[in-house]
Amino acid sequence: MNGCTVSLVLGVPTVRRQKQSYLVNTVSSLIFDLTPAQKNDIVIVIFVAETDGAFVSSVTESIQKSFPDDVKSGLIEVISPSTHYYPDFTNLKETFGDSKERVRWRTKQNLDYSFLMLYAQHKGTYYIQLEDDIVAKSGYSDTIKGYVQQVVTEQWLYLEFSQLGFIGKLFRASDLPRIVEFVLMFHKDKPIDWLLDHILWVKVCNPEKDAKHCSNEKAKLKRTFKPSQFQHVGLHSSLPGKIQNLKDKDFGKQILFKAHNNPVAVLSTSLKDYQGHSLDKAYRGEDFFWEFFPHSPNLVIQSRPVFISKVCFLEFQSCEK
Repeated sequence: MNGCTVSLVLGVPTVRRQKQSYLVNTVSSLIFDLTPAQKNDIVIVIFVAETDGAFVSSVTESIQKSFPDDVKSGLIEVISPSTHYYPDFTNLKETFGDSKERVRWRTKQNLDYSFLMLYAQHKGTYYIQLEDDIVAKSGYSDTIKGYVQQVVTEQWLYLEFSQLGFIGKLFRASDLPRIVEFVLMFHKDKPIDWLLDHILWVKVCNPEKDAKHCSNEKAKLKRTFKPSQFQHVGLHSSLPGKIQNLKDKDFGKQILFKAHNNPVAVLSTSLKDYQGHSLDKAYRGEDFFWEFFPHSPNLVIQSRPVFISKVCFLEFQSCEK
């Protein structure tokens, strides 16, 4: 069960967004094709990084409503900070050409990551940092565990399962306290991906050697797995007003459907399919279902009586320019 220590803890911080929330779709992607055994070896920790009680409650209720069984089993946890956790951000020094708003955003983000890491440190063997606007590649759980086993005896600080920012960085849970200690020491000065690079520098770079030697030594402490297992999909950044078109080119093409062993049936629909993504193909497990202007009546006619205990609709949204 998820109450015990698991192999993978997935950390998902989320904040209030002005335009659109991607959280439910992100969590849906993470649990989309997990087997029962995989679910028992993973914990997804959603950190609502806000102190507004009403907002925290609304996110919690949304997750509870969308994933009731997974919350009950302990696969999904939702946490939030104390109302006194965050300091006063009004007197931060503007650095690196960043605006006051961006400096505040990146400073708070460092505190968000730190809170989440410290909470997760005793929940599993490995911790993966994610965001609330990503999709996961099918089979990511076994892929990640398989690669970790290949390098488990080697000396590394983190493994990269995405090359975008801080997404998909995997750490040994036992290393999290030291990483957080460093981040908190400089949380007002630089964003966390820069600080992570500084940790590597402190650990292995010799000031008496040249930059090439330093780069080679740092490369030994981080490993990049390809193809990437997580892709950024959010268009609107958590930084108000920022449009973020970041895409990981090593992610590849994602399968947008999961084939099911459906009973034999004759299908009929009044909906017009889009680009050949028909109801018939979806029912046979060959494709996903994409239609124009849904309306009733739409029919699924079984060739013989079949007892149906429940019907589940999983909706994935995408943004197109």
